[in-house]
Amino acid sequence: MGRGKLRIYLGAAPGVGKTYAMLSEGHRRIERGTDCAVGFVEHHGRPRTEVMLHGLEQIARKELTYRGAVFTEMDVDAVLARRPEVALVDELAHTNVPGSRNAKRWQDVEELLAAGIDVVSTVNIQHLESLGDVVESITGVRQRETVPDEVVRRADQIELVDMSPEALRRRMAHGNIYKPDRIDASLSNYFRPGNLTALRELALLWVADRVDEYLQQYRGEHNIRSTWQARERIVVGLTGGPEGRTLVRRAARMAAKGSGSEILAVYIARSDGLTAASPKELALQRTLVEDLGGTFHHVIGDDIPAALLEFARGVNATQIVLGSSRRKTWQYIFGPGVGMTVARESGPDLDVHIVTHEEVAKGRGLPVTRGARLGRSRIIWGWLIGVGGPALLSLALTHVATDLGLANDMLLFLSVTVAAALVGGLLPALASAAVGSLLLNYYFTPPLHLFTVSDPKNIVAIVIFVGVAVSVASVVDLAARRTHQAARLRAESEILSFLAGSVLRGENSLDALLDRVRETFAMDSVALLERASDVEPWTRAASVGPHPLERPEDADVDMPVGDHMALALSGRVLPAEDRRVLAAFAAQAAVVLDRQRLQSEADQARTLAEGNRIRTALLAAVSHDLRTPLAGIKASVSSLRSDDVAWSEEDQAELLAGIEEGADRLDHLVGNLLDMSRLQTGTVTPLMREIDLDEVVPMALVGVPDGSVDLDIPESLPMVTVDKGLLERAVANIVENAVKYSPEDETVLVAASTLGDRVEVRVADRGPGVPDTAKDRIFAPFQRYGDAPRGAGVGLGLAVARGFVEAMNGTLTAEDTPGGGLTMVLTLTAATGHPPAGPTSSAIAQRGRYA
Repeated sequence: MGRGKLRIYLGAAPGVGKTYAMLSEGHRRIERGTDCAVGFVEHHGRPRTEVMLHGLEQIARKELTYRGAVFTEMDVDAVLARRPEVALVDELAHTNVPGSRNAKRWQDVEELLAAGIDVVSTVNIQHLESLGDVVESITGVRQRETVPDEVVRRADQIELVDMSPEALRRRMAHGNIYKPDRIDASLSNYFRPGNLTALRELALLWVADRVDEYLQQYRGEHNIRSTWQARERIVVGLTGGPEGRTLVRRAARMAAKGSGSEILAVYIARSDGLTAASPKELALQRTLVEDLGGTFHHVIGDDIPAALLEFARGVNATQIVLGSSRRKTWQYIFGPGVGMTVARESGPDLDVHIVTHEEVAKGRGLPVTRGARLGRSRIIWGWLIGVGGPALLSLALTHVATDLGLANDMLLFLSVTVAAALVGGLLPALASAAVGSLLLNYYFTPPLHLFTVSDPKNIVAIVIFVGVAVSVASVVDLAARRTHQAARLRAESEILSFLAGSVLRGENSLDALLDRVRETFAMDSVALLERASDVEPWTRAASVGPHPLERPEDADVDMPVGDHMALALSGRVLPAEDRRVLAAFAAQAAVVLDRQRLQSEADQARTLAEGNRIRTALLAAVSHDLRTPLAGIKASVSSLRSDDVAWSEEDQAELLAGIEEGADRLDHLVGNLLDMSRLQTGTVTPLMREIDLDEVVPMALVGVPDGSVDLDIPESLPMVTVDKGLLERAVANIVENAVKYSPEDETVLVAASTLGDRVEVRVADRGPGVPDTAKDRIFAPFQRYGDAPRGAGVGLGLAVARGFVEAMNGTLTAEDTPGGGLTMVLTLTAATGHPPAGPTSSAIAQRGRYA
């Protein structure tokens, strides 16, 4: 049996017509012969929606009694028994009445889908869990009923039910949404035009993102590489130069012209050594991109135009923004440049924008890396000029030009040698000088076409030519080397400056530093290894990349750091000139590791200091609270032992009851103090096992007054993985606190329900409640909220309860009780392999007044 399909009608606000659209879909399904039934639809008294229910089968609802009132919820068992092909279930984010099968309606829907029933449902954008804070900032209303985004995203179909704010307000004014007594208040508060416009935009953007996910999935499944211009995505190509910020801002202005446009900045580094970009400048550009709402990407690729186009097509980009070339005019002899190449090969599906900037034609600032400073293409061109240039020149001079004289011929050959030196370096220039001298001897010095020279002056001229050619080539190559060395040192200084800055800023992310090493040197993986002594095995302190190394001996490059630490890199062998910068990275990695360990030790010291503070506060807090019950016990005992007073049986019983009450208070107080001491010292070790809640919760209520607690534990709950003793103590403390603050004529409700793979125990009282600003503070040790009298405890009950719950991998939070009061929500992990039991004749195992 396959899983059912989920279709959701999503709206921006109540009243846009989601339920109406869902019911219309139900009628269409029935007309097509589909078995369709209504699982739950709430028409809220709207006549047009109520009319749409006619002709649809409605499955009977389940009635539940809660706090003396009768509520109706969807009867999941009845829907499963009826088993229609399609079930219509309204209000996906609805919270079910306590005692229902599930806490949330979307959990009911999950059961229907798992049973193979298709579901059509509705939800408003404000009920999505991730948008709760955004909606509250817009409307001023905090949504209590939410549904996880992932539940909605998993839907097979999502259809937006849209309506303009003006039309929705007219519908409200005509009484089609709320009753007349609520219209004016709604129009002036939640249904203000600004609120509705913002919610509408949220809904449109959320659905657009979902559509984009479908599109990317489809393109990936069908291996589609061409761009589909369904949404503007602007890729900004960065070089790490100062013009990058101009390009990013220009792309942001382009994106602002179209709603929903996206900016993706990409820096493509070569894989042959140190990056040519300034790390400081790249960091500034990354921050700027993220501030403008874009994303930054780092890609490795030797063919920059191809890598840029591949990235753009991979993200389904529609536009590429590049800067005008910083190369000088003469440098275009080496090729058209990245911008022109990308524009030529982009095809009709990608628009390429070349943006001018202040750095145009000022030259490339930083070098490419190491010995690859010239690049393969330049070396090849240098050899072609050095070897082929003299041959072509000889052909031109012998067949085209007139006799220019030996001196002019030698100058022309010398210019070819200089060109070979400029393009390809020293070796092509030497080859050009050798080939040129031979051709001068053969074609232009008598006797012609022989490798002999009759005139001694010509011999001197050729020798001088060779000497001048070699000298010029050497000087040109030396100048190029010095230029590249200076630029390389500048790049190294940028990196070292970045490392020094990270030290001053106190950055402690070792993984980020190792990732920077991997990107800088284009490595596959980087690992920081250490060992305690020369005979101990190596251990990894941190690593990034796939297949991290276990020993320095296995690395392509290893950099020792002291006697017992090393930085190991795999991917390729680095030249010696790169090791200076690598050594700086290694030293910084060791510093960061030491700083992390010092931070850990400082945290431990703070923990010890906190323990001392707790002990000091403990002594101050119990100075009165321990003496009070002791004083009462001593007074009662002294009275009973007194020989000059004849106590009646009633008096003796009262004194004995006072002794027992004082002893109980003392025992409870000492127990909490010991528990808090165990929590502070970290000696609480839970013995986890699978148990039923009805084995623990009733035992935790033994100490509460008769008739003060109403217990609601469904027998269909799954088992939980907890420590029985810790859970019993935590629940006892929570319930005692709730009973203490509840009015005498009100009972405390203890109810349990399932929520996915978790089980919730909710303890709700009708006391004065706690404001949101104090909800976390009440769990701190020695905190008693409000005007609790002395002797009511030292304020450890909730702190101990939260500590025990968190030790069992659970959570304990506080929230408002509807209608006034405070609800403690205790969340536990459901035991694996123990799903909720099926429906029984009595869904409640324990219910009633509990003593």
